Amino acid sequence: MTIRFDGRVAIVTGAGAGLGREHALGLAARGAKVVVNDYGPDGRSSAAEETVGFIEAAGGEAIAHGADVADEAHVADMVAKTMERWGRVDILVNNAGILRDKSFAKMILADWEAVMRVHVTGSALCTMAVWPHMREANYGRVVFTSSSSGLYGNFGQSNYGAAKAAMVGMMNVLHLEGAKSNIRVNTLAPGAATQMTRDLLPPQVVGLMEAKAVTPGLLYLVSEDAPSRAILCATAGGYARTLIIETEGIFLEEGSNTPEAVAEQWAAISDPTGASIYEDGAGQVMKFVGKAAKAAGLAT
Repeated sequence: MTIRFDGRVAIVTGAGAGLGREHALGLAARGAKVVVNDYGPDGRSSAAEETVGFIEAAGGEAIAHGADVADEAHVADMVAKTMERWGRVDILVNNAGILRDKSFAKMILADWEAVMRVHVTGSALCTMAVWPHMREANYGRVVFTSSSSGLYGNFGQSNYGAAKAAMVGMMNVLHLEGAKSNIRVNTLAPGAATQMTRDLLPPQVVGLMEAKAVTPGLLYLVSEDAPSRAILCATAGGYARTLIIETEGIFLEEGSNTPEAVAEQWAAISDPTGASIYEDGAGQVMKFVGKAAKAAGLAT
């Protein structure tokens, strides 16, 4: 099976350099028309235009747009220009991001809000803007960008980690809401040496973590036969999937439902034997309700 994007139109945010640029180049190389977004204070981005130049030099088709992804008017203009040019939006890669690293004790609200604005609000606004077009076309592929900080935590990145965890929450809900319209929603959790992360990595590691080593995973997540609701981790050519599981757990009857009992049963509560992956929140709730109903002698 060869993955191609002929006839498809993709928007890639934060595509002036690093991961976003590699994603844009990869999509274009396989036939997609690409909107290369990277923030430019005057609405134009020289970095985005440079990426477009690379795509065009290779025989591809692309346009640049300097939208601030967290500005509703900017995003609306970007999507409007995409529709004017090509009449469709099939793929959205929410890649734009910033860092404002500080330990939580030294974090100021401005650092917190700046990261949330770009990652969370920016991803939401861009997805809102393309969603109606994807629903009308009965086709869409959306990717959010998470991180090991959001999935597992990294020191000094409470703002970034919280924002990246939010990507998984958005994916979970939009996967459900988009399913009937053939909109598949996934999350990429990359590790790469980019302008945003290069200074955080030892020099000997930088060479192993090229951004282009991540892009094949992204291309699969936005392909015709893509999964949905997958968290794909990708670093240095390695791939793995993060799964959110829940242990089977226990039931404590009313008379014994005490904090001491929770403490005593902690090992059983934590036992991964028989753990489940839930497709929605209702499934998880019904597990607990089922246990309570069984204990009460009620039919479920």
